Amino acid sequence: MSQAKSLTYDYGVIRAFSVMTVIWGIVGMLVGVVIAAQMAWPALNFDIAWLSFGRLRPLHTNAVIFAFGGCALFATSYYIVQRTCQTSLFLPKLAWFTFWGWQVVILLAAITLPLGLTQGKEYAELEWPIDILIAVVWVSYAVVFFGTIGKRNVKHIYVANWFLGAFIITVALLHIVNSMAIPWSLTKSYSAYSGAQDAMIQWWYGHNAVGFFLTAGFLGMMYYFIPKAAGRPVYSYRLSVVHFWALIFTYMWAGPHHLHYTALPDWTQTLGMLFSLILLAPSWGGMINGIMTLSGAWYKLRDDPILKFLVVSLSFYGMSTFEGPMMSIKTVNALSKYTDWGIGHVHSGALGWVGMISIGSLYYLIPRLYGRTEMFNMRAVTLHFWIATIGIVLYIAAMWIAGVMQGLMWRAVNEDGTLTYAFIDSIKATFPFYVIRLIGGTLYLAGMFLMLWNVFKTIGAGKAVSDPVPAALAHA
Repeated sequence: MSQAKSLTYDYGVIRAFSVMTVIWGIVGMLVGVVIAAQMAWPALNFDIAWLSFGRLRPLHTNAVIFAFGGCALFATSYYIVQRTCQTSLFLPKLAWFTFWGWQVVILLAAITLPLGLTQGKEYAELEWPIDILIAVVWVSYAVVFFGTIGKRNVKHIYVANWFLGAFIITVALLHIVNSMAIPWSLTKSYSAYSGAQDAMIQWWYGHNAVGFFLTAGFLGMMYYFIPKAAGRPVYSYRLSVVHFWALIFTYMWAGPHHLHYTALPDWTQTLGMLFSLILLAPSWGGMINGIMTLSGAWYKLRDDPILKFLVVSLSFYGMSTFEGPMMSIKTVNALSKYTDWGIGHVHSGALGWVGMISIGSLYYLIPRLYGRTEMFNMRAVTLHFWIATIGIVLYIAAMWIAGVMQGLMWRAVNEDGTLTYAFIDSIKATFPFYVIRLIGGTLYLAGMFLMLWNVFKTIGAGKAVSDPVPAALAHA
């Protein structure tokens, strides 16, 4: 008679991704604070090319989205898929390859973007050799994730894994298609597409990078960590499934709203606007589902700062997914396009939704990876929450006001039809709001430094652990 073999969950790679999430978050947000300061005082680039706004801005977006956000998604998805499938990772060495491969991608981005080596595509600036490495790492990620689901010890596939699986598959499709290029040299390539088609494919990619990398993946995080932190089941499992199918179908069509009033065919712009408006329903369905999960547990918000992070992130998700469809309406877009209103919208989603859900999830996850029940200093977690929240509010309020003001100034005309304001007038009027944005971003960054201290103190006070897979389900 064979003796049962003891299995444990693979936490090592999760620990590595979790720590790097915090480190890369600080790096990406520090670059963001630097370029926010440059917007207020342009001389802060010191006439050094690789410190210029045009070089640092793509470094900031790549570091925050793909380094900070990406590491958070790797860490939490590897944890969620094991715990909900009650099995260890499929091919754990391949999982470690995804860790080291992703860190190499990030380092290559940090080197090439300040040097001006770029394809010039939003959220897809990296040159072709790095794009190939991203594709290899991502396919490896898919093998580990879906392989783990394939060897699960429970029949049901929990809804968080649906969102994570859709995010992994769709990002691979988006990245590979949009990155099709003709290499000219090791550091230069030209897009395989041209003209309006290139723009259409770019924003099919760009908006769905937001829709799947920054939304579907983090919704998978939400559907696991909010019920766990609240100690309550998901409010409506049926709604979560409807939310999934409605979201992944609708999001794919919304990209053209980024190209209103351009050479893109008018019918395509209108189609993007229509699907953006439809998108409001599944987005708010998911937000309400998350919020209502706290039914009967609202009292926990008084004393649990982790729940504060998670619930406030949902509030920002709801706000951002209302604002986005409204901004896609052509008449509204005529006012908001090219203004700082768009910057406020992006950061209400990035700092408020993605940042807060990631931070809250990591505060829940990290102690459990090191044999502790909570972070080393929970008062510091509460302080981090308030610093981050105040920082976000200052940031997005300043950008909303500046953006509406810019749009109104640019379209103002005199009785004879001439422009009322020169462009420089709108720049001068925006200056105070750029300073407020800098203060808000600095506060958010300060919260991340506080988190880094708390994480390392937690690691120092704890000990790396690997929980056993439930014995009744372990393979013989």
